[in-house]
Amino acid sequence: MKVKSDIGVVGLAVMGENLILNMASKGFTVTAFNRSYNKVENFINGRAQGKSIRGADSIESLVASLESPRKIMLMVKSGQPVDDFIELLIPLLDKGDIIIDGGNSQFEDSNRRTHYLREKGLSYIGTGVSGGEEGALLGPSIMPGGAKEAWEHVKPIFQGISAKVADENGELTVPCCDWVGDDGAGHFVKMVHNGIEYGDMQLICEAYILMRDLLGMTTDEMQAVFTDWNKTELSSYLVEITADILAYKEDDKALVESILDTAGQKGTGKWTGVTALHLGVPLTLIGEAVFARCLSAIKEERVQASSIISGPTPVFTGDKAAFIESLKQALLASKIVSYAQGYAVMREAAKEYKWELDCGAIALMWRGGCIIRSVFLDNIKTAFDKDENLSNLLLDDYFRDVVTNAQQGWREVVGTAAIQGISVPCLSSALSYFDGYRTANSPANLLQAQRDYFGAHTYERKDKPRGEFFHTNWTGRGGNTSSTTYDV
Repeated sequence: MKVKSDIGVVGLAVMGENLILNMASKGFTVTAFNRSYNKVENFINGRAQGKSIRGADSIESLVASLESPRKIMLMVKSGQPVDDFIELLIPLLDKGDIIIDGGNSQFEDSNRRTHYLREKGLSYIGTGVSGGEEGALLGPSIMPGGAKEAWEHVKPIFQGISAKVADENGELTVPCCDWVGDDGAGHFVKMVHNGIEYGDMQLICEAYILMRDLLGMTTDEMQAVFTDWNKTELSSYLVEITADILAYKEDDKALVESILDTAGQKGTGKWTGVTALHLGVPLTLIGEAVFARCLSAIKEERVQASSIISGPTPVFTGDKAAFIESLKQALLASKIVSYAQGYAVMREAAKEYKWELDCGAIALMWRGGCIIRSVFLDNIKTAFDKDENLSNLLLDDYFRDVVTNAQQGWREVVGTAAIQGISVPCLSSALSYFDGYRTANSPANLLQAQRDYFGAHTYERKDKPRGEFFHTNWTGRGGNTSSTTYDV
């Protein structure tokens, strides 16, 4: 083992432990620290035994064990705990040392911490890490941002432990990790990743409930469908694990049937929606996915409502195989809308925060290791390589054609769900977004007239240049004074 460690990691929960083991397996020497030292001892004497991993019993010994510039990665709960550890570390570090936050921190916090630590002569890297327990151990997707001057010092470690995808020769050599951008860009991209993850998961759940409650399929039958879908353009990590979940049995009964239908969340999906609202980007699908989890959480209220409020009893009389094919098309088209909306948020954030986000590179980072990895991320990279200023994925030839060709089945599924009384908020909101996006003349002219009528908020005219605003005295009693205008 080297005299000095290459990096220190604070926090020995699942992700922290597995990242340390991953680093050690790639030839790096790591110092592990946890506030509860018994966790360090158990780790060193257990999973870390015989590996290039040493334990520290204090923050001071952690810092002293590291080569310069010191690199310390925090794998602790987001929010105040990160700030608390930063304050403990600052007096012990030297100019040029690096603090890495590998948790799911809010990107605004990473903006603030980057500037705060730079004033102290230190570097901060806010790093999104995706892949869950297995990804952390075998190769996650890593999205670093913050102080660019620190990147070269952590690059060998991060790219060494990240997932790899095939290069032009088919060799798994391309790391799913690259520099994302300044300040909180890394955590922002991870936040959007998680928002897309919320959408993907809810879309799959809606396909599942249509198969279960409308088509009356068994878990074995559904498992076979998801297994088949994973061999098509729907191939993805989440479709793959859905098939595994449906196949898992406990006492000859599918375990999924015994799991309570109340979903949890840690906040990143909500942050994505709130940020989209601030930026004025229609992130409808991901927003519906968050609200679907909120609706699931009021289980007792839903049970009570089910006994009081009546609706259609689902009955399917059509061609089951044909409907499953339509469902596949609906899922594919909706997933594309989810990614299109997520990339639109990143594009707008890059303008707002003056980040130089490489959308093609981000698709490559998501191609392996992460939760939303899917086969069509290659097509997303190709789309942005072809046009780095692409405003929406739906305008790319490939995605336009896929969604256009899928829309008949998509409309059949959403229409059938509505008639049969089955809630599919993400499938339907994706279709509404698609139809709204391709509508040249929306009804917002009436909306602007309403706003001007009651609040004198003004409007623009079709027969006048953009940027010129007008107000009408609609009642004859309002006068000609107008209020402020509103920019989307």
